Amino acid sequence: MQKLKIALLLVLVAIFVLMPAASAVEPYITYTYAKDGTPRTSPTAYSPVMNVDSSYIGLETPIDDPRDLFVGPDNKVYIVDAANNRIVVTDQNYKLDFTIDEFVNDQGIPDGFTNPSGVFANLDAIYVCDTDANRIVVFDHEGNFMRILAKPQSALFGEDSIYKPVAVVVDQYNRIYVISSTTYQGVIVLTSDGAFTGFIGAQNVVTSAWDIIWRNFQTEAQRMNTKSYIPTEYNNISIDDEGFIYVTATASDSAKQAEQYAQLRSKSKKGSPVKKLNAAGDEVMNRLGYFAPSGEVNVTRTTVSRIIDVAVGPEKTWSIIDENRQKIYTYDANGNLLFAFGDKGGQLGNLSNIEAIAYQGDNMLVLDKSDNFFTVYKRTEYGDILIAALANENDRQFDKAIDYWREILKRNSNFDQAYVGIGRSLYNSGEYGEAMEYYKAAFDTANYSDAFKEVRKAWIEKYFIVIPIVIIAFVFLWTRFSKYYKKKNKDTALKVGKKTYWEELLYVFHVIFHPFDGFWDLKHEKRGSVRAALTIFGLVVLAFYYNSIGRGYIVNPTDQYSTIFAQFVSVGLPVMLWVISNWCLTTLFEGEGSFKDVFIATCYALFPMVLVLIPATLYSNVALANETGIINLLINIGYIWCGILIFFGIQTTHDYTMSKNILTTLGTIVGMAIVMFIGILFTSLISNMVSFVTNIIVELQYRM
Repeated sequence: MQKLKIALLLVLVAIFVLMPAASAVEPYITYTYAKDGTPRTSPTAYSPVMNVDSSYIGLETPIDDPRDLFVGPDNKVYIVDAANNRIVVTDQNYKLDFTIDEFVNDQGIPDGFTNPSGVFANLDAIYVCDTDANRIVVFDHEGNFMRILAKPQSALFGEDSIYKPVAVVVDQYNRIYVISSTTYQGVIVLTSDGAFTGFIGAQNVVTSAWDIIWRNFQTEAQRMNTKSYIPTEYNNISIDDEGFIYVTATASDSAKQAEQYAQLRSKSKKGSPVKKLNAAGDEVMNRLGYFAPSGEVNVTRTTVSRIIDVAVGPEKTWSIIDENRQKIYTYDANGNLLFAFGDKGGQLGNLSNIEAIAYQGDNMLVLDKSDNFFTVYKRTEYGDILIAALANENDRQFDKAIDYWREILKRNSNFDQAYVGIGRSLYNSGEYGEAMEYYKAAFDTANYSDAFKEVRKAWIEKYFIVIPIVIIAFVFLWTRFSKYYKKKNKDTALKVGKKTYWEELLYVFHVIFHPFDGFWDLKHEKRGSVRAALTIFGLVVLAFYYNSIGRGYIVNPTDQYSTIFAQFVSVGLPVMLWVISNWCLTTLFEGEGSFKDVFIATCYALFPMVLVLIPATLYSNVALANETGIINLLINIGYIWCGILIFFGIQTTHDYTMSKNILTTLGTIVGMAIVMFIGILFTSLISNMVSFVTNIIVELQYRM
């Protein structure tokens, strides 16, 4: 009985120990994205602590229709209560400090707000966007009225333009930046006195091809009223300690949604729902992550994230919120996704209608418009380590940063940015070889290239004498070989009787450099053969196979390889389709070449791919990221070279004129498509027949 009591006591202790851990499970998943767009679960970076509603704040009249949330430099929280036309100000513990609802304006007349939408506070004052009153009202930190910034007066702004300020920020030089919901020219810039100085950061106009065509048939009035020709208005704004401005915009139609979807992978600033502007309005955001910082990645053109607010966090991090998914996405200064979390629901931490976001030290405050409260999320230990790693990087304390990044990897081995962070720290410490390994683990080709550049530079300095020796040796050997095959081909031309296999094979060098007489002799002088053509075909297959397995990391970061059988099919199938289609068609169009002639000419014309693919593959192992264009250029030259040789080879083989050869070439391409269609149809028919017979046999066996 004594042992049983001890056992029961231990069970009860275990239950009480485990209960807090179970209750701490968040109702959402925190995740990041891999290079291929696969979501990867991450430890929780921010954990929900509490919901702060009107009752907790201590308000007699509950908040209704909150529009904005802001944390001032003194950690006070400012809430825009639109339905009650007031600003609610709490202390750092979320208890009521004061409200701003009525004031005496500069004319000595009692005044109030009309549907306010935004609030901002700095060390000097509180700025309120009084939206439907078309003005910004400024108060001191006790809520006392200071002045009114009325609608800007300028010819650039226009007398008929509607001014609806919904968000405002002020930089360290007291320049005021205003977002108006009805202004599409960009961010409105005012002086500290409210004088209009201009617009910055105007959005690009996104139009479809159909819109461009249709515009030519529209009247001037119709053009002005077409939304597709009007840039997207910004909907929110934030500012960091350095004076950089973050603005957000929501794609309002299908064309703009398509543009936002496209820039996810292109990482273009055009169509981006969030931008970083300097004081001159230039877009300066870094987009170095796998995907552009635009919210959710696995989306379609019609389900892209609807970004409605942005907040600047610690250590140059920043967060955006997605109204469609009730999620928060946090990025670093380079646009890398650090973590994403959130979901729709009624549990603590989930939201019904996300509206605004703000940082309060280690806390993140997120406003729920429908439920009229904001949720307090506290940064977890994992989040603290992540911020500490970024802080040490920003302070150039790379040795310490490595330690924090390794702590991150202990908790989240799938976090690519930790590998990048370690690689970056090693790179800045001069350990380029080790940095390359960490960059490679994160598929970061850009930083890998920078580290490899230093390694390559050191190798060149060490073995400088080797490079000219290799070049001279290559030029010497190629010159000797060139003289050899030219002499051999010249001697073979005077030779009577059957040519040897080696002579037939060497003739390919004459064909690719002298196609007109080369293809003529290939057919009429029997300078080529099927066996030589098959050998060349095999060399082409091997060249493509070597290209698939021998490419360097810069051009093949995901280690995608292919089998020799797959390369045989990928080269052989189009070749045979071309030969069969061309022979069938030219038989009807008085072509003089036989099936054998067409096959030999086609295979000989493919040889430039051997000369191009092998050096291109070798070069890919020592090329930098900005040199991959040279590799693509070489391969494209090979394809163009082959295309020209095939075209003139077929013309010479069939003794066609240029116009007739163009016609039969186009016909051959159409014929290839028809043969493929018939082949797919036949294969599908055979598959259905086999399936039908198999089902009958199974049914008979079952009934017997």
